[in-house]
Amino acid sequence: MNLSFNYELVGYAASILVAISLMMKSLVRLRTVNLIGAIVFIVYGLLIHALPIVFLNTLTLSVNAYNLWRMWRQKDYFTLMEIRAESTYLKRFLDFYSKEILEFIPTYLFKPKPDQLVLFVLRNMLPVGVLIVKPDGEAAHIFLDFVIPGYRDFHAGRFLFDASADFFRQRGITHLVTDSGNRRHETYLKRMGFLKINDQYELKLPQKIFSEKI
Repeated sequence: MNLSFNYELVGYAASILVAISLMMKSLVRLRTVNLIGAIVFIVYGLLIHALPIVFLNTLTLSVNAYNLWRMWRQKDYFTLMEIRAESTYLKRFLDFYSKEILEFIPTYLFKPKPDQLVLFVLRNMLPVGVLIVKPDGEAAHIFLDFVIPGYRDFHAGRFLFDASADFFRQRGITHLVTDSGNRRHETYLKRMGFLKINDQYELKLPQKIFSEKI
């Protein structure tokens, strides 16, 4: 196996990383993987002595690093907004993201009812997530907990379950219960602090109220 073939493998690896980054819905992940791809391209350019490749990907690396630094430095503003289950906007929101919702919760039924509570998570005043629950004594069963593509960095979920504690406790609700969904949804539930009890996940709501800036 000669050196030129090894160099080509490095170039292919860089191309694959860049291609993968463009498939990602999360901007943070997109820029992170794209940055790694740029680094590998720089190595490839140095190996084959191609300065234009090194120059272009140094610029790409710099742009990605700068934007990632801005994302990590920025303090997002979060807030909750309660709406009626019969809201026209809710219906259109659920219809628009129906495909993505069913990927996480294949058994979800798109039938919000008056006895359900609906909370939207606003991130910098943009609706990025929705929580639909049905109260049942001190518990509330989650019908839907969904964050739109591009904002699934766990910030919206953490804020939702921390900041909504007061909202639910004022209504006599102390814990949330949900079905597992698919494997990705189970991973998300565990990250949010849910514990698996029998065939469901349960979260005891905190009593401390958290900041709206994350």
